[in-house]
Amino acid sequence: MDMPVARPVILQVLPALDAGGIEQGTIDMAQAITQAGGVALAACAGGRMLPRLTYGGSIHVPLDLRAKNPVSILLNARRLAQEIRARGVHLVHARSRAPGWSAALACRLTGVPLVTTWHGVYRENIPGKRRYNAVMASGQRVIAISAFIARRLTRDYRVGPDRLRVIPRGADTARFDPAVVRGPRIQALADQWGLPEDAAIIMLPGRLTRWKGQALLLDALTRLEAQGGGGDRPWVCVFVGPGRRRDRFGDSLKQMAQAHPALRGRVFFAGHCTDMPAALAMADVVVVPSLEPEPFGRVVVEAQAMGRPVVVTAHGAAMETVADGQTGLLVPPGDPDALAAAIGTLLRLTPDEAMALGATARAHVLAHYTTEAMQRATLAVYDEILGSSLADWFAWQNAQPAGDTLQDPAPLQEAILHTDVQ
Repeated sequence: MDMPVARPVILQVLPALDAGGIEQGTIDMAQAITQAGGVALAACAGGRMLPRLTYGGSIHVPLDLRAKNPVSILLNARRLAQEIRARGVHLVHARSRAPGWSAALACRLTGVPLVTTWHGVYRENIPGKRRYNAVMASGQRVIAISAFIARRLTRDYRVGPDRLRVIPRGADTARFDPAVVRGPRIQALADQWGLPEDAAIIMLPGRLTRWKGQALLLDALTRLEAQGGGGDRPWVCVFVGPGRRRDRFGDSLKQMAQAHPALRGRVFFAGHCTDMPAALAMADVVVVPSLEPEPFGRVVVEAQAMGRPVVVTAHGAAMETVADGQTGLLVPPGDPDALAAAIGTLLRLTPDEAMALGATARAHVLAHYTTEAMQRATLAVYDEILGSSLADWFAWQNAQPAGDTLQDPAPLQEAILHTDVQ
């Protein structure tokens, strides 16, 4: 029987560390691994979030694993295998398909176990796509980020309960906490974006891409105005998120906003935002009208953690993360009239009603969707395979009073492991 691993070395692989759920999940788990006394590595091409990875004590392995052609995947597999051997990696965690294929091959070469997390919807719209997707269902453990994704893994990829683990993504409820986001942070963003004072803010956080539903929201807002608006205050709409390179969708949205009299001068494009808690705090309504099912939808959870009323399309994981009528409102997919009505309903809430809904929403997140719970459950998956105690050490660290945590528990772990029990 193999000896348990005292200080596991965990390598996560992904394309790059730019904005997104995969990237945030990687950083969250790197922090948890380090906090629990393990060694956290991340192989990727870098990106704007790289300083957050290395600041937390994790190690960046500079490999560009984004290429999807078979030759590049094979070459990257050899490079990964070299890194696995040189760095003494005990387990590899793959989070995306092209890096996942290289990781799976490297794990075969080195005999190191593979864990995968299925983050996306992953279409099967062309021949061979299901085979390409299947690497994300090939791990010794396969993590689904929602029950919605778990059902697909079970139905389409035959992942059984012996390998499948459902671990929802979470919000950092210490960072996304309305009690700690002060007025100057909110005002700084409002000034930066040129938002008018005293306007009700309807916000859609997300990349400017068709399936996120920005065009549907603009359609709904014209109908909202035709219905008499959303209460006593005028409203503005803010799109928070970057556009894709070489994609003209953002330009088409701006043209739509200029073309309709009800929208002219009321739609703002904020671009990438580094202070999303403050952005969400200024919103009166957060709208996530995705045209396709979200595999999880982190921003929906983060908005609820900030106590913001949400309007979300009723499909995908939103059916799990939003309690309709209690923490927000669900609307049928692709229905601008229903979307307009729901936004109007939330804009017309009294301050006390909005506060009560927000408090229920935050309590819902604290009970079911925290980053800490996701970290602990994922560490437990690593422990299942390695026989390690990362989850226990992580829980112990987080149970200590502020300032009393043991930053590097490995020496204490080693002492315990080598102490004779009388």
